[in-house]
Amino acid sequence: MPSHTFTVNGEKVTVDVEDDVRVLWVLRDLLGVTGPKYGCGINVCKACTSHINGKAFNPCSVPVGAISESDEITTIEGIADGEKLHPMQQAWIDHDVAQCGYCQPGQIMAAIDLVKRCSAEGRSIDDEALDDIRNICRCGTYNRIRKAIKAGADNM
Repeated sequence: MPSHTFTVNGEKVTVDVEDDVRVLWVLRDLLGVTGPKYGCGINVCKACTSHINGKAFNPCSVPVGAISESDEITTIEGIADGEKLHPMQQAWIDHDVAQCGYCQPGQIMAAIDLVKRCSAEGRSIDDEALDDIRNICRCGTYNRIRKAIKAGADNM
């Protein structure tokens, strides 16, 4: 069985798994990293959104064989600074975003990526920028999500 080495939330890991197993299942089933959620498995709902090398990606659609040893994957579990929440996590709490909470890790990771991209491009977090986020929330807390992203962006 092939061996794959990469970094998850700052820790170098090695897993023995077939190349075609999706990264989401490696994270959840082999490494016990359960923040990224399974929603669709086809890169539509975005519940699994995480970061690879600082950019958003959906591990449900990426085979582990496509991950190299130099790749760094960050999930919701890896964004806090010790006991201090990431500003976007804090904004989610401050704006009482979550209802069921299932999609929230992916929403937060997508929001962080959006803020970083907009900042690098010199764009503000306005309604047009927020329309770039395609994560699905069955509870329909989109208005609170948008407010939290704007607040989180102010503190990043």
